[in-house]
Amino acid sequence: VAEKTSPGGSERKKRHHHPRSSITEFSESLFKRLKCYGKLKVLKPLLIVKDLRKSFGGLAAVEGVDFCLYENEILGLIGPNGSGKTTLFNLIAGALRPDGGRVEFEGRDITGLNPASVCKMGIARTFQVPMPFERLSVLDNVKLGRAYGSQPAETLTQAAREASEILEFIGLIGKGSLISGRLGLLDRKRLELGKALATRPKVLLLDEILGGLNPKEIEEAMDLIRKIRDSGITMIVVEHVMKAIMGISDRVVVLNSGMKLVEGLPGEVVKEHRVIEAYLGVDLDAEN
Repeated sequence: VAEKTSPGGSERKKRHHHPRSSITEFSESLFKRLKCYGKLKVLKPLLIVKDLRKSFGGLAAVEGVDFCLYENEILGLIGPNGSGKTTLFNLIAGALRPDGGRVEFEGRDITGLNPASVCKMGIARTFQVPMPFERLSVLDNVKLGRAYGSQPAETLTQAAREASEILEFIGLIGKGSLISGRLGLLDRKRLELGKALATRPKVLLLDEILGGLNPKEIEEAMDLIRKIRDSGITMIVVEHVMKAIMGISDRVVVLNSGMKLVEGLPGEVVKEHRVIEAYLGVDLDAEN
């Protein structure tokens, strides 16, 4: 958060692997286009995921996934239900240990670190189902976040002041004294976001923050996500609301059956026949 503004089994099933580029070889033409769009101000790899793998029993939930996250971008992460998106978040954030592969953050290997250590390094995440401390006030929920993370507050006074700034930023400034368990869905999602921002992350992982919201609320949430990026925070956003994810993302990575299927610009990815097949469950070539 910026000062003022942000306030298992051993054997995996064999699958056909689609060709994928090395994580160190990102298309120069894509770079140029992103530069022209003014989307990425600094093309600097901040987070690198390389050949990440995780299985549960005989099911490969994440299999050989790799990508780079560049400073100050919004990377959309999409795919059908069960494609491995949340498992990937859990591997990055330290909630799960990978079976193989590597996660690097700012040049350091963070593979398998626990969630607290990952958070202190500057990576925060939200959850699909908001998880506030329901007996605490909205303000106290965010104050707790300011006590931890990459730049914890030095005093309770500082934590309270900065927590109030975050509540203003996320649109909850008049609800700080409310008990968080009584909030509606939209405000619970805002609070989930505020708790993550309170840890002052460099990278924020948003897991279906728009789920269950109506069209007006989705537009408001999209504006808020853009404001977060403008404050200097880099994001990976998992979302099923296609219009929204295509509208806020600089690049999109598509997962299917635990593997990376496609990576590219939103307008190009959405037209890719393999993506359409993954979502519709049909072979378009066979249909034609």
